[in-house]
Amino acid sequence: MSTAILTGQPVPGSSLEGDLRSLGFDVRTAAGAAEAEALLAAVPAGQRVAVVDARFVGHAHALRLGLTDPRFPLSAVPGAVTAQPAGRQALSRALARESSAAPAGPAGGATLADGLADRVVTALDADGAGVHRPELGSLVATVPGDPQTRNEARQAVAAVDDEAVRLKSAVKARDGFFTTHFISPYSRYIARWCARRGLTPNQVTTASLLTALIAAACAATGTRGGFVAAGALLIASFVLDCTDGQLARYSLQYSTLGAWLDATFDRAKEYAYYAGLALGAARGGDDVWALALGAMVLQTCRHVVDFSFNEANHDATANTSPTAALSDRLDSVGWTVWVRRMIVLPIGERWAMIAVLTALTTPRITFYALLVGCAFAATYTTAGRVLRSLTRKARRTDRAAQALADLADSGPLAQALTGPLKRPARRLPGFTAPAAALLGGLAVVATAVLTGFGGPWTTVAACGYVLTSALAVARPLKGALDWLVPPFFRAAEYGTVLALAADADVNGALPAAYGLVAAVAYHHYDTVYRIRGDAGASPRWLVRVIGGHEGRTLAVAVLAALLTASQFTVALTVLAVAVALVVLVESIRFWASAGAPAVHDEGEPA
Repeated sequence: MSTAILTGQPVPGSSLEGDLRSLGFDVRTAAGAAEAEALLAAVPAGQRVAVVDARFVGHAHALRLGLTDPRFPLSAVPGAVTAQPAGRQALSRALARESSAAPAGPAGGATLADGLADRVVTALDADGAGVHRPELGSLVATVPGDPQTRNEARQAVAAVDDEAVRLKSAVKARDGFFTTHFISPYSRYIARWCARRGLTPNQVTTASLLTALIAAACAATGTRGGFVAAGALLIASFVLDCTDGQLARYSLQYSTLGAWLDATFDRAKEYAYYAGLALGAARGGDDVWALALGAMVLQTCRHVVDFSFNEANHDATANTSPTAALSDRLDSVGWTVWVRRMIVLPIGERWAMIAVLTALTTPRITFYALLVGCAFAATYTTAGRVLRSLTRKARRTDRAAQALADLADSGPLAQALTGPLKRPARRLPGFTAPAAALLGGLAVVATAVLTGFGGPWTTVAACGYVLTSALAVARPLKGALDWLVPPFFRAAEYGTVLALAADADVNGALPAAYGLVAAVAYHHYDTVYRIRGDAGASPRWLVRVIGGHEGRTLAVAVLAALLTASQFTVALTVLAVAVALVVLVESIRFWASAGAPAVHDEGEPA
């Protein structure tokens, strides 16, 4: 239970107490600032508490936005301020100062209680406490000073349907064309239906995952009916995927666990569906596991490009890029916004394409279209970001460099070599890091493709890759293009596994490689979402245990050189299971422990 302390003289006919109780607050009243301070001290430390001016006039949803959002320790709207346990100390200090400033006597104390909430917010701002103020838009939240302005405020409240505003704001502000025009117009009503029946976003997220897994199972049957059902269920899963976020925004049910589920389940659903398509094709005599793995590798590398670029520029001190200016101008023209959002093939467009092609064509055609579309999107976005990086004058911070180093996922081998390489690395050109990562990755993947399975040359190239990987991270990643280092590492590791499994040319090698890449990709996504949640990267012990990207690449190359193709398949399977167990157990332990802030993914439509 949360507690709301009403301060000042009650207003006859006000619905404020009822609105606060409907939001889950136990309402107390305080005649003066000193009494409000005493009531605040009596509230248990683990509860949310709000100070609200009794003269407040506004929409219930304005109060909901200002007083119930779990993501912010301190939050306020005009006439009301709230604190979660993390912000209680700051609120108590501000209220104590206001109480000590009250004139002696009951009349003076009561007078000072009027406007107390807003004065407390001013004091919190002066302390640098970081009070969140939600965007209210057309919603009303005000503290009228006389009967005339009170009547005007009530008329303004009556003129705006706050439920319509609440429903509209449940939809993500920036989304893809397909999601905006074909899903959100009705999924928001599903979100409201779920809210009114007490369903949580996590339950809807889980339902979306189960629906996608059933879709993958239907695709795995290899029948036309199964493919049609799979396409329809994939769209249904995406509708639920949109609904969970809209439900979180509609009811302000944000949580650490929900953020993790929403972020990771999208990838699990998509990659499980790829596997289902590959199994279905195999039933029809068509082996498309290499295409499925290639699609997963390409899609994961696309995401790493997005994440790395955003982290590198998260707090850049300047942005004078003419490319960015051109992008801003294009965004001012309506039709170009939608075209640019569609050509990057975000999740809505991508899943719609996959669903339609699954139902109407074959898995092979589906994967060909997916690879072509994703390759074009990757080229377009990466080229634009490279141009921005080369033409902007920005200084990367230590935080950005550390985030890129964490995304690099360097293991004990690379870390051991960075010490001796630090001094010579300082004398090399600024583009050394991405160049070393690219050349080392190209060498090991090309060797795996060209020399075939079982030879020693891939192992030699993998040893060289360890050296170039260490050189790439030997100095802080603050260069203009250093954000390319993590995606180059991802492409090198995943590409080597794909090439060697394809060269093995035995049943089960590519599915085993698919499982290994899926387990490692999960670890990389988990690292991304920890960083985005300001919770730090994966622990160093985890990176050491699973070898780092260069250690795993070398290990797979050595296994291919020492084992037969059948033994190599078994080894890949064992490695995939081991990596999956370690990273899943640690990830679940971390996110379920609520060790990260309550957030919900509002980023790019990946």
